[in-house]
Amino acid sequence: MSNANLSVSRRFFLRGTGAAASGIALLGEAGAASAATDEPAVSGPGTVPLTLHVNGRAYDIGVEPRVTLAEVLRGPLDLTGTKIGCDRGSCSACTVWVDGAPVASCMLLAIDVGARAVTTIEGLAHGDILHPVQEAFIAHDAMQCGYCTPGMVMSCAALLEHTPEPTAKDVEAAISGHLCRCGSYPHIVEAVLAASKTRKA
Repeated sequence: MSNANLSVSRRFFLRGTGAAASGIALLGEAGAASAATDEPAVSGPGTVPLTLHVNGRAYDIGVEPRVTLAEVLRGPLDLTGTKIGCDRGSCSACTVWVDGAPVASCMLLAIDVGARAVTTIEGLAHGDILHPVQEAFIAHDAMQCGYCTPGMVMSCAALLEHTPEPTAKDVEAAISGHLCRCGSYPHIVEAVLAASKTRKA
């Protein structure tokens, strides 16, 4: 092959690679612009405004995105009936209702609650009238230190909402994620079964 042919080939090669590089750059810019428009809005790291619907009342507060529902309930809202035990979803002491379903509030970020309704132990009673499960816990001595009691009551009350006449096995399943360090489980089962009969009557 002659030097002339080599020279033309080099020129052609350089032109081709230059065009390819330009095309890749343009595609990269277009992709970055598309990705930028598709990315969700970022909250934080500072305080963000938030409206929580708790026990039938709307609370307008400011929280950092990292804060859990349990921390907000006990902190700014001063609803200290909800207890924080393990703070990692293992003991269920912090159980509340979110749209009627039992949830470990230490495992749910406050900003993820959205417009859903939150019910805490404070909202379970109607004024001075206790929920049947609360009354049964007192009557059947279903608590000792009481630390697990609010979360336990919330799960048991939720059970009765969906299963008005539960069996002992149903109650055991409902409280299976709860840790009672005092070992009051037999009394708790008795209390819930009694509460179901009271509601039926």
